[in-house]
Amino acid sequence: MFRKLIFVGFALLLAMPLKAAQLRNIPLSVGIIHDEVLPDMPEHFKITGTYRPYVRLEYNSINKTLRFIPKRAGFGTLEILERNTRRPVYKFTVDVRQTDLKKVAREIKGLLNQIEGITVTVINNKVIVDGQILLPADMERIHDVVKQYGGLAASLVRLSPEAQVKIAQFIERAINDPEIHVKAVNGKYLLEGVAQDQKEKDRAEILAKTYVPDVIVDEAVADKKVQQRVSQVVINLITVKPPPTPEPAKTIQIVVHYVELQKDYTKGFRFQWTPSIGDGSAINFTTGQNSPSGLGTVISGTITNLIPKLNWAKEHGHARVLQSTSIIVEDGHPGTLNSTENVPYQTTAPVGTGFMPTTSFVPVGINTTVTPSIIGAESDSVNLTLKFSVSDLVSNTQAGPMTDQNEVDTVVVVRSGQSAAIGGLITSHSDTAYNREPADANGNPILSLYASKDFNKNQSQFVVFVTPIIKTSASAGANRIKRKFRLRE
Repeated sequence: MFRKLIFVGFALLLAMPLKAAQLRNIPLSVGIIHDEVLPDMPEHFKITGTYRPYVRLEYNSINKTLRFIPKRAGFGTLEILERNTRRPVYKFTVDVRQTDLKKVAREIKGLLNQIEGITVTVINNKVIVDGQILLPADMERIHDVVKQYGGLAASLVRLSPEAQVKIAQFIERAINDPEIHVKAVNGKYLLEGVAQDQKEKDRAEILAKTYVPDVIVDEAVADKKVQQRVSQVVINLITVKPPPTPEPAKTIQIVVHYVELQKDYTKGFRFQWTPSIGDGSAINFTTGQNSPSGLGTVISGTITNLIPKLNWAKEHGHARVLQSTSIIVEDGHPGTLNSTENVPYQTTAPVGTGFMPTTSFVPVGINTTVTPSIIGAESDSVNLTLKFSVSDLVSNTQAGPMTDQNEVDTVVVVRSGQSAAIGGLITSHSDTAYNREPADANGNPILSLYASKDFNKNQSQFVVFVTPIIKTSASAGANRIKRKFRLRE
């Protein structure tokens, strides 16, 4: 910090060797401050000379700098002496000349001629740069140029309000949303309007902050003459539209066809000639008026299976079992459809020390579980998670009913209205028997001539077909069913 020198009396000298003073000339101009560094300046000194009418001095003891502040044009001398020896340490001649402000104004105009919106004039013995600019970068250049001339020039340039309006237009154009607007108010940028979602709101704020220029600190604020309010430059007032009411989930009709094809073929041939004799001997006693009485013996025999037998048979059997189920399910929710029948059979259960017959049941039928999901909002493809179970009664035995069961568990994608064969099971069974005696054959024939051949072949095929149909509502198709069954409201 500089202090004003007051030269009254003599100053104390510090006992240290000094170099011989050399005369130096310092050219000065009125209004332009000049700093001179004096590294050999003693702690206590005395300044003499004829400089006082023309120059005012300030000395900074920390960095040993002597500041020359010209007051008016003239020529004078300045000598810095030690106290005891009165030996000169520094000798200067100061030549203060009157500054040509018009020349300074011309130089400033030449340096700032590319900046629009400013004027350079000479007012109150000082060059004033005034006006309004559009770019903050121009403010930096004006400040650097004016600083070179010290107290001869000053800047009153401000950022134009039109610049803020232009920047607001650039921001609004970059956001590119007709429902979002940008307004420039008092150096702030207000974002107003309605955004579709939070992501769009954040994007608009990021773009606005990208276009905001650097902050220009006013000299009154820098000198703490005016206290500037601290606030955000970009104020986001955008509101987010509430999400639309979700549309009701679509309904899907699942049509399942269970198809079982059966084919039976039986062919049999048998030749049998097994005559046998049956003994019929007996003793008869007869009495009566018209016939003689007495004792008689009868010997008789019976020959059975004397005539040869020839059996030949050929049978074809075709059976087709077709079962269909239909269920309407909401998109993404599972649906279950069970159609079963309980078949009774007799069993025994322990009661006390004995057993009592009871009746048990075994379920047979169709169990269906399906979960459809539409792939995409505009797609007609349906992802199906399927689980089918079909059981059927084969026969009743002493141990209980014998059932046949088929299961399918898979995940497929099928387009609406199209069918897909989800699963199938093919079984084939054949049996051949040669010369097998029948159950009623005679165990002791006179002569046995027997030949037979039996051939049996059974084939079955089980297939599941699935057809998903996307419905606009659950009631779609109800009128057609009513007409089919002649139902009225």
